Amino acid sequence: MKINPITCAVLAALAVTRVSYAGDTAPQAPTVPATQGTMANQTDAAASGPSGEAAANPTVSTLGSITVTAQHANEDMQDVPITMQAFTGATLQQLHVNTFDDIIKYLPNVTFAANGPGQGNIYMRGLSTGFLGNQSSASIAPFPNVAVYLDDQSMQFPARNLDVYMVDMERVEVLEGPQGTLYGGGAQAGAVRYITNKPNLDKVSGNVEASTSVTSGGRPNDSTSAVLNLPLIPGTFALRGVIYNDHRGGYIDNVPSTFTRNNNDAGNFYANIKPSGGLCPNGLPSGTGYCAVPGSPVANNSAVAQKDWNPVDYQGARLSALYKFNDDWNALITQSYQEMDAQGQASTYPIGSDGQTLKPLQITAFAPAWDKDRYTNTAWTLNGKLGDLSLVYTGGYTDRHISEQQDYTNYARSVGGWYYTCTGGSGLGAGTKPTCYSPVGYWNDQVKSTHESHELRLSTPEDSRLRASGGLYFEDFKILDDMNFNYKTIPSCSPGNLSAALAGGAPCVANVTPYPGTARIDPNTRGDSTAFGEDEQRGYRQVAAFGSLSYDIIQDVLTATAGTRYYHYSEYQRGSQYATGSNCVNVPNGQCVGGDATSMTAENLNTTYHGFKSRANLVWHITPDAMVYYTFSQGFRPGAFNRTTKEVAKGPDGPQYQKPLSYAPDSLTNNEIGFKTTFFDDRLLLNGSVYHMKWDNVQMQFFNPLVLGNTTFGVNGPDYKVDGVELQFEGRVTDGLTLMGSGSFNRAKQVNSPCLVGNIVGSPTYGACITQVIETGLGLQPFQNPFGEAGSEPAFSPRSQFNLRARYDWAFNGGYKAFAMLGASHTGSMYNQPATYPSGEGVLYPTTVDLRYLQAAYTTYDASLGIAKDAWDLSLYGTNLSNSHASVFTSSAQFITSEVPLRPRVIGVKFGYKF
Repeated sequence: MKINPITCAVLAALAVTRVSYAGDTAPQAPTVPATQGTMANQTDAAASGPSGEAAANPTVSTLGSITVTAQHANEDMQDVPITMQAFTGATLQQLHVNTFDDIIKYLPNVTFAANGPGQGNIYMRGLSTGFLGNQSSASIAPFPNVAVYLDDQSMQFPARNLDVYMVDMERVEVLEGPQGTLYGGGAQAGAVRYITNKPNLDKVSGNVEASTSVTSGGRPNDSTSAVLNLPLIPGTFALRGVIYNDHRGGYIDNVPSTFTRNNNDAGNFYANIKPSGGLCPNGLPSGTGYCAVPGSPVANNSAVAQKDWNPVDYQGARLSALYKFNDDWNALITQSYQEMDAQGQASTYPIGSDGQTLKPLQITAFAPAWDKDRYTNTAWTLNGKLGDLSLVYTGGYTDRHISEQQDYTNYARSVGGWYYTCTGGSGLGAGTKPTCYSPVGYWNDQVKSTHESHELRLSTPEDSRLRASGGLYFEDFKILDDMNFNYKTIPSCSPGNLSAALAGGAPCVANVTPYPGTARIDPNTRGDSTAFGEDEQRGYRQVAAFGSLSYDIIQDVLTATAGTRYYHYSEYQRGSQYATGSNCVNVPNGQCVGGDATSMTAENLNTTYHGFKSRANLVWHITPDAMVYYTFSQGFRPGAFNRTTKEVAKGPDGPQYQKPLSYAPDSLTNNEIGFKTTFFDDRLLLNGSVYHMKWDNVQMQFFNPLVLGNTTFGVNGPDYKVDGVELQFEGRVTDGLTLMGSGSFNRAKQVNSPCLVGNIVGSPTYGACITQVIETGLGLQPFQNPFGEAGSEPAFSPRSQFNLRARYDWAFNGGYKAFAMLGASHTGSMYNQPATYPSGEGVLYPTTVDLRYLQAAYTTYDASLGIAKDAWDLSLYGTNLSNSHASVFTSSAQFITSEVPLRPRVIGVKFGYKF
């Protein structure tokens, strides 16, 4: 076997390094305290060294250990039989990690379809079918398959997992593979757990930190945070508070632009009917209709064009109170608040709204844009003992509010966009002379959600040969969504407009009102510009019971574990969908009720899901420092509803398919073999895993307005399989030099390719695959199977990902300590949609949000340098040093090719003081 010479050199250095110890044996680094169990003896986790780094100490040469609670028990991470990573609070500060965008580059096997701060989907091990975008996501997006937890509270949300700001964190745990037995329906592919620092009962302590930095080509950034721990009754009662403010300057320019209609627009009635094509107004073909372009307003974005228009602010606070009743019982209450204010848009356009080539980090938007996301969370935990049993009761209540608005002007080129901005021709007011109004449009989403949870866990002593644990779980998750697409620029039917229309003038379109008694946020008539929307409530109640048994077949050597979870979901969706259709033309405002849409409440969208998901482990400790394991685990996520059952996919004999009212849960099964080892007196850590996963009955969403209707709907589709390997290592080469890295390689494939089957009784294609459809403006066309292609790779599934870091710590005269760190992170290329979706390459004016783009591979580099003495520290850092503008999410979701780039190069300085 050929061995890499670099590997030989590193191992040789680790083997021969001479180490001086303070005593006869090498001391272990302090164990990071866990969040479960008795909290009274937790050490204060305020960081030490430069900005929290563990500064150089010639007497410390081992890597130490991290205690985690991934399996609801206090365990060394090296004893947990799953692939996972854990980042201590000190490590997060070393890496300048505060948001999920910051940490993603250190997570092999994790990708993030980020559509802006706090927006997007997390994927693990390539388990994805693509991501459509943010509009209507609260109403229509499937529930995520990666769970997000803040301590013991679920923070998952469809396409909007909460972006928890990571300050004063004890650690972050990333659990890969299905975690359905312990964490339920949201943890189908894995879980991300944010574990906060808890109050220290014995020590007054705290720290403050401030940083300032510059962004290449953008505005400066600054952040401050402060932590204070107060034992008001030493040994019995303590408070811990943290407050933070982080401003990140913008770097995307909304450049001046116009928007002009033309014959390439999919909705252009004249362009579609003139056999020879040509540009308006060069003559009208006899008897074929009117040209809609002459007199059409040319939009100008001068009112919103500006440089660096996408700044982001995070503000928040957290207060925890810990009370120790006695040696066996304690209670913790935590109140958290966070507000994120993201202005502008995080996306850029390679080609502008009028077809002009743009420079990197530029966009042409015509409407004000923002995303404001605010939440409060109240959490409580009671820890105690009942005889030999350990008891944990934890509960939480999260109240979240989202207000988002995004430009949607490019939709005006589509069939639907023309329909709502032009009268006459084939649109609203057909038969009259065509008149076009402003193409400027936007969507506005107002979301309110509440998430309540309760969990009771009991476990037997951890030192028993036969161990058992189990619990009960309840959650109530509600989402209220008032989503309005405001691209109707045809005049509303005010008394004056209506009078003129009825007298033979240009038609008007009445403002629409939700169906009476159905709207959940706003029952009032919508404004002049609302063309389509929904005001609805969706959610579920879940009750579950779970249990696990572990038995040491050979004490401390061979252990078998088996567990299962019974779950019962009661899921619902109700409310009103509304649209301004032909029945709203030339009628008074307020008399267009529901319009061309349906009542979700009348559809009686209620269902239940129940079943079991299980896991099993076999763990063999070959030596105290070497463990191998086999894990079988299952995961799932709940199904969801569609908003309407409209008949679509029109063929020669009429519609061939009716959108289903709902789609069912999908499931994931994982078989994994792994090892976790340390060598050379705990100076080299090497972990690895090989896994095979089957993802069945996978949920997919479709939006193809030219064929499948102008609303998104979900179905159950193909199966996938993933074969992969992951490696992690960390080595203390010398007392000062540490090397760290991790990487993954996946081979993800679609197993089968079902077709869209005609389901309308009496249709010639009933029960058969749909192969032909009449596409708007193009006539009879072959129908492209929307389920993807067998043997192809799924979306957001890069073959390889890896990261490497090197850190050197040293001390010099006068009590000064210093460090230097350098890192690199690589993400392989991936597609954003399944293989059979139409390519977006070269498409100037998209007619669907489903275009498929290749997101190129990219590598980023980071570095930092710091110095500390006594209580203060100072560091200089840089991120994305190569200033890569690689896209992390490319799509046609806004009817134009858009890319969400990495944040450009940032160079900053950070100061910290602790006491």
